[in-house]
This record gives sequence, structure tokens and C-alpha cells, in this order.
Amino acid sequence: MDARLALTCVSIVLSAALGAVVARGGADGAPGRSGGGGPVRGGPAGAEAKVTIGFSLETLKEARWQQDREHFTARAAELGADVLVQSANGDDTRQMQDVRALISSRVGALVIVAHDATAMAGAVDLAHAAGIPVIAYDHMIRKSPVDLYVSFDNVRVGELQAKFVLEHTKPAAKKRIVRIFGAPTDDNAKFLKEGQDHVLLPAIARGEVEIVHEDWAEDWKPENAKKIVNAALTRGDREPLVAVVASNDGTAGGAIQALTEAGLAEKVLVTGQDAELAAAQRIVAGTQAMTVYKPIKKLAAAAAEAAVRLARGRSVIARTTVSNGTDELPALVGDVIVVTRDNLVDTAVRDGFLAFDDVFRGAAEDRRPRRP
Repeated sequence: MDARLALTCVSIVLSAALGAVVARGGADGAPGRSGGGGPVRGGPAGAEAKVTIGFSLETLKEARWQQDREHFTARAAELGADVLVQSANGDDTRQMQDVRALISSRVGALVIVAHDATAMAGAVDLAHAAGIPVIAYDHMIRKSPVDLYVSFDNVRVGELQAKFVLEHTKPAAKKRIVRIFGAPTDDNAKFLKEGQDHVLLPAIARGEVEIVHEDWAEDWKPENAKKIVNAALTRGDREPLVAVVASNDGTAGGAIQALTEAGLAEKVLVTGQDAELAAAQRIVAGTQAMTVYKPIKKLAAAAAEAAVRLARGRSVIARTTVSNGTDELPALVGDVIVVTRDNLVDTAVRDGFLAFDDVFRGAAEDRRPRRP
């Protein structure tokens, strides 16, 4: 089916649990968008054709991304599509090589988890030149008209982290906080910081909060987060730290290692994000206070559904837009949930994201709830 006819296809809203926008269709039969309005549409493969989806991930070193891969490929297989997966291991040059290889394989649609938000703009241009629609998955791609953005509300995640700190720390003359941001090349890290700022900056202005130290953790590495906390602890200040606002569970782990070495584990509140198994175990143990659970299965399934539809020349409708700095991108945006010891079983465990036995293996009896 020619892409010009994609607008006549029945458009659907993917994953009712995800919010979204009206996307715009490309001109002259090309996948993408124009200013004229209408649904996102893909190439000319045909409504039920066997298609292959390219999935370029920045890394598979973290458990979270392994789950994205598994859920994405499983849903694509259910829809009759094959998936070629590439992992760049945090290397921009390698990720560009991966994208070139996927384009050469004539994938029908390309899904990218960008390591560098700006560097991957060139990958989008290459894909579009080959007539391949592109979905930015969970990481924004800057300076390029991506066909669809599929992610969670990362500004909201940052707000929840900061709000949790203010609400769950004891009253003090001034709450002394360390902030660990994510990778400076990752727009999600900037969205998280923006959300945290929404909550913390007014508290700082009121004199309720003091930021003792803050920095970006290169590549989200726990060892870099540990260095940031160590830098704060070696300042020689007499007043104790109240909390560490760590932007994800990996950086939370690095922060907690530094706190443990200083004899401060369980005395300083630490936030996180992603509901990783190690973080859940730390929450049970009491060294991490919270994480933010993102229902990845739903998001990955929505991305797979959108990619398959676009690869088959069918249209996709979303109900929200997100700016990447130069374009308003059609977006599917998933909701997020604060997870603590109190609701861990009823959220990430009940959803099957984490296994009960894995989370509570070795836990003290008084911290081991009834199996659901």
C-alpha cells in the first residue's frame, strides 16, 4: 500500500493506558509528518505484510533495558513481525553504525533508544532518506523530526522524587540535600532535573532546603554517583545530610555505597527510579526509601504496536505532543507509580515486573510480607 493511502486506514489509539496527541502525516508519500495535520503514517509495506523492525538500544547492561527488549520483541512477534536488536553499549559511534546496519537490512520501521539525544539526529535523517519511519523510545532525539516519541512522563518522575524527599524527611531548620543527575547527554536526565526543580527550587527560595552538592553522573554509572556523594561527604560540614535525590536506581546504588562506607546507610533518605531488582531489595533492607515504577511492559507493547503499524503503512494516532527543541513530536506517554516498602508487592511484583522470591530473598521475617 502506498504511503499516500495510509490516511485512509483505520487509525487507532495504542494502549489506552498511555496518553497521547494527534500526529501529522508526511508529504509526497514519505513516512513522517507535515504541517497539514493527520495521523502518523508509515511506508508502503502493506497492511498485513511480514515486516522487520529495527531496535537500536543504547545499552543492555541494565536490567531495565533487557526487559524493554523482551517485551518489545514478544509483542512484535505476536503481531507477526521480526525484530533485529542492536546494543551500542553507550558508544555513540557504535550506535550510528548499528543504525546504518539496520537501514541496510531494510527494516520497515526503526525504534531508537538514543545514547546521545543530539548525535542520533543524523540517524533519523538517514532513516528518513531511506523511507523508514523512526520512533524515539524513552529517550528523546533532538534536532530531528522523529515520527513518534514513546516514553513515560519523566518530568513527573522528577517531581515525585523531590516531593517524596520533602514529605518524608524530618522537619529541620534547613534540609541538606545532595542531588545526582543522570547523564548530561540524555534528555531524560534533563527532564528529571526539570521536575525536581519544580519542587525543590521553591523550597530553596523559602529557606527550607539547602543543596549541599549536585552533579551529573556521566553515563548514569553508579561509580560516578558514588564520587558525587563522596565529594559531598568530604566537605567537612557538621550538619548531617537529610537526603540524596538520585535520578535512577543505578545512581542510587552508587550513592548508597558511599553512605554505607561512611556509616550513614539508612540514616539518609535516597530516591531512585526504574524499580530494578537491586533497588527493590535495598528498599526492603531500608537503605533506599523509594523508587519510581514505570510499567515497561505496557510501554514496550505500545511501541511495538506503533512500529509494526508504521512498517505496514498504517496510521497511528496519539493524543499529546512533546517538544524536542525544534519540533512538536506526536507522543505516547505512560504514567508512573511511586514505590515504597508498603506498596512494592501491590505494584511491581503484582504486575510481574519483579518476582516475589527474588525481592524478598534473605529478607528479615518482619520485612517479608505475605505472598500475593
